[in-house]
Amino acid sequence: MKEKEFERLTNLKEHEKQLHAQGFKYICGIDEAGRGPLAGPVVVASVIMPEDSMIEGVNDSKKVSEKKREILYEQIIEEAISYGVAIIGQDEIDEINILNATKKGLTTSLKQLSIKPDLIIVDALEHIDTLGIPYESIIKGDAKAYSISAASIIAKVTRDRIMREWADVYPQYGFEVHKGYGTAKHISAIKEYGLCPIHRKTFTTHFI
Repeated sequence: MKEKEFERLTNLKEHEKQLHAQGFKYICGIDEAGRGPLAGPVVVASVIMPEDSMIEGVNDSKKVSEKKREILYEQIIEEAISYGVAIIGQDEIDEINILNATKKGLTTSLKQLSIKPDLIIVDALEHIDTLGIPYESIIKGDAKAYSISAASIIAKVTRDRIMREWADVYPQYGFEVHKGYGTAKHISAIKEYGLCPIHRKTFTTHFI
């Protein structure tokens, strides 16, 4: 590992290092992917990484290429002490709204962990059901905390894989490229073909 990358990861782990020093052994990072798209699910991932974990390249998923994320995903889930992933579909998002769907996904992903965390650190979510586990909400946490960065990669890769599968079912929308986000190409396809079953109706009223 190059010195510059080692320094970056050391800085990314600084907050968790302080938490470990306070006596928190199992720290769970949580992040989501897919709050903003016009189609597909929101995915929430929870992950507990070993205290000494330092996987080269782990960062906010938005700062990592799709190809690199796939590699990191495999490394993260192999090294993780435990992880959970929740997928909340477009119908439920329309029914309970995206914020509540994300919060539900957080609780669901926590229930999948095989080890109960001592503390949860989450990217910018408040008023959440953490099953009685104390939590800390960190603004832009996916760029400030190693475990949240790892969770962001798990969530993003999981969601991207789902959207690539949907692209085979509905090829006219280009889901494999934009993953359901409201790009000009996607909006143009909606106007031409209408909505498909994985579109979020509450997100697309302006385009039909």
